[in-house]
Amino acid sequence: MLPIRDINPASTAPAVTVAIAGACAAVFLYQAAVGLARGPAAEQAFVYRHGVIPYAVARGVRVVPVIPAVTAGGPFPLRDRAVPAALRAVPVRGPAGALRWLYLPLLASMFLHGGVFHLGLNMLFLWIFGNNVEDAMGHARFLLFYLVCGVAASALHVAANPDSAMPTVGASGAIAGVMGAYIVLFPHARVLTLVPLFFYFTLVELPAFVFLGLWFLMQLLMARGGGNIAWYAHIGGFVAGLLLVPLFARRRRRGPAWY
Repeated sequence: MLPIRDINPASTAPAVTVAIAGACAAVFLYQAAVGLARGPAAEQAFVYRHGVIPYAVARGVRVVPVIPAVTAGGPFPLRDRAVPAALRAVPVRGPAGALRWLYLPLLASMFLHGGVFHLGLNMLFLWIFGNNVEDAMGHARFLLFYLVCGVAASALHVAANPDSAMPTVGASGAIAGVMGAYIVLFPHARVLTLVPLFFYFTLVELPAFVFLGLWFLMQLLMARGGGNIAWYAHIGGFVAGLLLVPLFARRRRRGPAWY
């Protein structure tokens, strides 16, 4: 299922939602420019520097690409439960080192993406669900909420995959938090959804609690199968969004859909 739009107009301009989308697009263009100017190995090194690597966070080390070990034009080998031959682990020392190499990537990784499709899909979900949640929280609270959900998403991903040397990038964990907030704040809002039916697609208006409930169930099912998608980050972000709504939503009456 793919959401097209929600039928739930906001009363304020989603300035932070637009700013986050713009920041993600700008970082993606910079990341691509690094690859074009300095080659694929440099772009991969950029991702390793700013992505969240569970192995590194769990063990307090930096996972550093060994550029000469990378086949020209190819990606670094990514394997779970071991640091690949093209990578080396460097101990991180002191609070400053931990902040720079282990904790700042928890924020930076939210603005990196693995490709145009990854970026576009995340920004579609952010736009559909983010504007109303920002409206409910206010701009500053929404920004803080978004970042906290993103960190919570990465934390669960690290806890579930402590041996993975694969860098995790993308805004989907933070956006999952926005979706968790949306299902609490606007459970009956209608979401225009593209639904596959055998050999063709149809548009259906689904209540938000149905669309988002099915989405979350899918994350739970897919997490059992593993793969290269950070399913546990989606789960962690969504649950964080559910739990944090009372702390961030403004308590004022604007209709029955509000918290």
